[in-house]
Amino acid sequence: MEKVTLFWFRRDLRLEDNMGLYYAYTQDSNVLPLFIFDTEILEKLEDVRDARVTFIHDQIVRLHEELKGFGSSLVVKKGTPIDVFRQLLEDYEIQAVYTNRDYEPYAKERDIAVGDLLKSHEIELLDFKDQVIFEKDEITTDAGAFYKVYTPYSKQWLAKYASLSFSPVTLDKRKNAFFQTKPLPVPSLSDLGFEKSDLYMPPLQVDKSLIRTYDKTRNFPASNGTSRLGIHLRFGTISIRILAQEASQLNDTYLNELIWREFYMCILYHKPEVVDNAFKPAYDRIPWRNNADDFELWCAGKTGYPMVDAGMRELNATGYMHNRVRMVTASFLTKHLLIDWRWGEAFFAKKLLDFELASNNGGWQWAAGTGTDAQPYFRIFNPESQMEKFDKEKKYIKKWVPEYGTSSYPTPMVDHKFARERALETYKNALERT
Repeated sequence: MEKVTLFWFRRDLRLEDNMGLYYAYTQDSNVLPLFIFDTEILEKLEDVRDARVTFIHDQIVRLHEELKGFGSSLVVKKGTPIDVFRQLLEDYEIQAVYTNRDYEPYAKERDIAVGDLLKSHEIELLDFKDQVIFEKDEITTDAGAFYKVYTPYSKQWLAKYASLSFSPVTLDKRKNAFFQTKPLPVPSLSDLGFEKSDLYMPPLQVDKSLIRTYDKTRNFPASNGTSRLGIHLRFGTISIRILAQEASQLNDTYLNELIWREFYMCILYHKPEVVDNAFKPAYDRIPWRNNADDFELWCAGKTGYPMVDAGMRELNATGYMHNRVRMVTASFLTKHLLIDWRWGEAFFAKKLLDFELASNNGGWQWAAGTGTDAQPYFRIFNPESQMEKFDKEKKYIKKWVPEYGTSSYPTPMVDHKFARERALETYKNALERT
């Protein structure tokens, strides 16, 4: 059997500035890259044209081509990670397995199981920090606890970041450390049980001029004012270190958005129970209405509130929703309709190209008032005033709700003033219960 050191790609689908890959490449020879289409994840997807699977498959094909330039290839497998590694142990004499850390609950369980299997064969699983600037307990209070509020976390993050020096790590082709092999086969989408999606995939492009003006443009959904790099951060086709370095030089507001991402990852790492429960336990007492008919109107973008409807239709058609509109639609579902934030979170998880568990969970709990936000529960967005403030000329509305202003557009499904008062009373009563 061939002796190899495996590098296991997961949320880091790039060769540039990839920490785990760099350490495998510089410290070992015969590095053979690996990617697993995890059936534990694939089998939970409902749409055979899930755009995220198409995106990942496209990136795997790209990596496969890039590795040819090193005289190597990419081992691509489909199955549960534990079963795939059992087979790899029969196919190769594995010296070590390198990978980058993931902080989601399923990923941590998966890595423990794979690590135990490898350990039983006296093989080490070496993992590295790659998808964040700071992880785990690197940003803590003076008492050593993790931060539960964003503002003090961000101040500590920025102070620590200012002391860092950074240069991207690269692979030296002269070292010739990759396992030399003919190109290995890459399964097709149909082999995986999927079909190609025709949704638009945002290109990997760091638009410096856009980032430079991000604080002025980011709130207006009709303009091209956001970077659309979320999917690339989610699957690691861009280095967070390179992007943060650009942001730190160009726009503090954009950098703050990257810090929010790490804050929510920190919350998820330290409190994985937030996946199923409110960050603030008392808020699990809220008696949600959970009206299924109301939920369907919200999902379809037929609420009678143009900003909400435009956002939901944009999401359904493109797999994307503008950040400002995400807040408005989430607030409407949880506060106006009193529908459990978990319903909305699950719908976004199915639809968003840039779905990331930590950020999706954190954003929904923020909107519902159940999360880390220091503000009390009584923040309730007015969808009409949000439209007047951020889409005054109705360009965004008219793009996604062409029947707006005609007799075919529905009247609001609930009165704003009534819904606001009902939400305040419902939250107040629930939180006062002992």
